Amino acid sequence: MSEVRVILHTDKRQTILREAQDEIRENQGRIPAEYFYTEKLSAAWQRARGTRAYGAGESRADIGEFSLDRFRDLPVTPRESLKARPLDFAAVSPTEASKYYETTGTTGQPTPTPRRAEDTIWNTVSVAEAWRPLLGSDERVVILLPSDIVPVADLVAGVCEYLDHAHIRAYPFATGISDWDRLESMWRTYRPTTVFVAPGVALQFTRLLAQRGQLDELNSSVERLMLLGEVNTAPFRARLGRWWNADVYDASYGSTETGTLAAACAHGRQHLLPAATYFELATPEGVVPLHDRGGHEQGRLVVTPLNAHARPLLRLDTGDEVSVEADCPCGSAAPGITVHGRSSDGLRVRGTPLSVRAVEEVVYGVTDATGYLLEVDSEGTYARLLLERGIGAGRDGEPEECRRVQARSEELLGLRWDGVVFVNSLPANTKSGASQKSWKRSNIREVEVAR
Repeated sequence: MSEVRVILHTDKRQTILREAQDEIRENQGRIPAEYFYTEKLSAAWQRARGTRAYGAGESRADIGEFSLDRFRDLPVTPRESLKARPLDFAAVSPTEASKYYETTGTTGQPTPTPRRAEDTIWNTVSVAEAWRPLLGSDERVVILLPSDIVPVADLVAGVCEYLDHAHIRAYPFATGISDWDRLESMWRTYRPTTVFVAPGVALQFTRLLAQRGQLDELNSSVERLMLLGEVNTAPFRARLGRWWNADVYDASYGSTETGTLAAACAHGRQHLLPAATYFELATPEGVVPLHDRGGHEQGRLVVTPLNAHARPLLRLDTGDEVSVEADCPCGSAAPGITVHGRSSDGLRVRGTPLSVRAVEEVVYGVTDATGYLLEVDSEGTYARLLLERGIGAGRDGEPEECRRVQARSEELLGLRWDGVVFVNSLPANTKSGASQKSWKRSNIREVEVAR
């Protein structure tokens, strides 16, 4: 029995579930009317007033009674404030929560995140209804993540329970429980159709199966891979799709702090979930409601989760630079989104900014590598790229691959590497994925360079 069923043991929670179903379904694939937002923002505002960050205690003046004008005049909440004082934003203590997580993200700094049952129910329903058209009627799902304490694993299990899909959790880094050998055995018996997987874990499992000569057999039942927990790129998804002979989706976007903000559609795009979150864009003209913008827009995403109870957040600046587009072939009127990431998640080499998305566009776009590691010096004057040899790849073509990497890096990044070197294997933490993977900690190694 998974998360959703367990928390629905009271009439009150059953009522919350039915309310969430009705509201999410009514507004699925469209932007709700202003009266909807007025009512939902008012409730979120009132919950926020019960926190030290927005009202309770003596550290800050009360934000007062809600009005749309007062909401629009409220300063944005910097993500750094949430990271520095996470419990000031909590309306409940960890002991009062029904779920408790600690998220690290790309910074490696733990952030306490309590959740009430209401948070879980609303988020699960919102994501499940978004994924419903993408999934078939008779799915066999594997949740393939590095750890059983990854919050998104609870979400996917809850979605499967809600949609009545068979599912199994598999954690190959949980030593002695579901290691790689047991995972391979389970695969043959269960024959999964959909795999929710961290990109790094997908790389490691794919490489292992190919080395054992089992990939063609085990990929035969798989129809789609749903990537979770890390940044991934179109070249990476295309590579995985060829290896697995399956459709590959960037399944969702969000965080443990905010809940899920966007979900994939059947056409491979991600759409914001405007019935669950009020979205704004920080632009050169100021912070503006996202749904007031037409066509293609860019800016930093500012969010107010509408159904957050344990930790209500008002106008949180995610720090994520995004592009927003309309007119998806799937027919949804909810804005499509591309997340470019945070500038703080990158590093600079000889004045050139590098981000995980940009580097992986190069690595997986022009090579057959199954992993990479950046070696940099502390001054940012040196950078060498180590690439893990691809599945069944020989060495004869490596000089040409290195040339392509340098050419593409100069074109896309404005950077020429001090060296591009292929190796037989890289440390497992560069591909472990999700909760075990922080880009700066696992894919970047500081080295000393002889001068």
